Amino acid sequence: MAKSVTRFVCQNCGAVYPKWQGRCDGCGEWNTIAEEASESRPSGPTGKSSGGRKIEFVGLKGRAEPPPRTRSGIAELDQVLGGGFVPGSIVLVGGDPGIGKSTILLQAAAKVAAAGKRTLYISGEEAIDQVRMRAQRLGLADSPLALAAATSLRDIAASLEEERDATLVIMDSIQTVWLDSLDSAPGTVSQVRACAAELGRLAKTRGFALVLVGHVTKEGTLAGPRVLEHMVDATLYFEGDRGHQFRILRAVKNRFGATDEIGVFEMTDRGLVEVSNPSALFLAERRGNISGSAVFAGMEGSRPVLVEIQVLLSPSANGGSPRRQVVGWDSGRLAMLMAVLESRARVGLGQNDVYLNVAGGLRVGEPAADLAVAAALVSAATDRPTPPDMVFFGEVGLSGEVRQVAQTDTRLREAAKLGFSAATLPRRVARGGRAPSAPDGLRLSEIGHLADLVAPLAASAKPKPAARQSEKAEPAEEG
Repeated sequence: MAKSVTRFVCQNCGAVYPKWQGRCDGCGEWNTIAEEASESRPSGPTGKSSGGRKIEFVGLKGRAEPPPRTRSGIAELDQVLGGGFVPGSIVLVGGDPGIGKSTILLQAAAKVAAAGKRTLYISGEEAIDQVRMRAQRLGLADSPLALAAATSLRDIAASLEEERDATLVIMDSIQTVWLDSLDSAPGTVSQVRACAAELGRLAKTRGFALVLVGHVTKEGTLAGPRVLEHMVDATLYFEGDRGHQFRILRAVKNRFGATDEIGVFEMTDRGLVEVSNPSALFLAERRGNISGSAVFAGMEGSRPVLVEIQVLLSPSANGGSPRRQVVGWDSGRLAMLMAVLESRARVGLGQNDVYLNVAGGLRVGEPAADLAVAAALVSAATDRPTPPDMVFFGEVGLSGEVRQVAQTDTRLREAAKLGFSAATLPRRVARGGRAPSAPDGLRLSEIGHLADLVAPLAASAKPKPAARQSEKAEPAEEG
């Protein structure tokens, strides 16, 4: 017979210990280890598992067609998912409280239900009347969406077992679901693991797409991140500030599509509205005659996105410890790039406070932004604006060389579509017998070293006032 085994599990990262201790060695958090009871399965007399059946192995060759998808009716969400919801898949959606997770999922569920497909929305945090109030505010009150408010896994599983034609099931949120056979509280690692596994099993066997809403910790990661993210097929994060009207939905894991794909939305009083052209949105308030600004032609998944990189330099008031404030980029990469500019291109930045911002709330993670950040830094240091009709992209190495980046043609086409007439990029190399082509009307400036970027801006730097020059020349004439 099965016997109960006591173990101690970290509620932050899921690490298991044989006895209690104050600090988790896995994540470094204090007082997150709690006692949990689990069952150990008995083995057969020879140590082999009992009660199993032989599985059948097949060859690798066979029919492998793209899985059919269910469109959500929201183009930005479908693009992040890779084309829509895949039957039998599990999608995890995370984000800060109030960022718009329940809003976007309610809108998607209503559109799928309006298309004549059975859609279930199970709320563990709100009553049915509260969900109805949100639907009425969003103009979705007439949608044939099936609602339920439940937190018991047994009740939810029994109800889903009876569903024969469900297409989409949304569980908001997985941290509120609990299994009565476990002694731990809802939201703990053991409860989340057991509930997500059972709901995932139902999704695979019944063939409906399952969406789980996950809470985030104070560090911005999903509660029990490794536990949940390894169990699902796709993980989506909502990014953005609640005080800002724009929201970015990013795919950090997707077994059925591209990772790092983004969808851009605008929060309004009628819910989340799609932004079909994010580049125009991020550049809408740009002023091209200000120093310390450069336009970066980036890639988010398979989508080209143009954003403005802003840099402000000011004399440090802290003496030998200047500030480095970064929003939307990696602060460690900024420090590396500043060191390369000082050592390889003789651009003095060390005694200044540096403030860097990616306008629009987008977080840039690809190394191709190095050249745009370097252009903004040099522009701020020389007090000379970069050309307003020029975009920048390229990776910078420690010796100051500018390296190739992927999808050059896509970046250039997006720049030409938005009216830019020039681009600064790494020297193109022919691959497969063909060099990347530039769109008509786009002037290319190919550089191989940061010195090629610094020289034009330094040469056009503002001269000193004439009065100072004449004052310095007078003593020489008198002598």
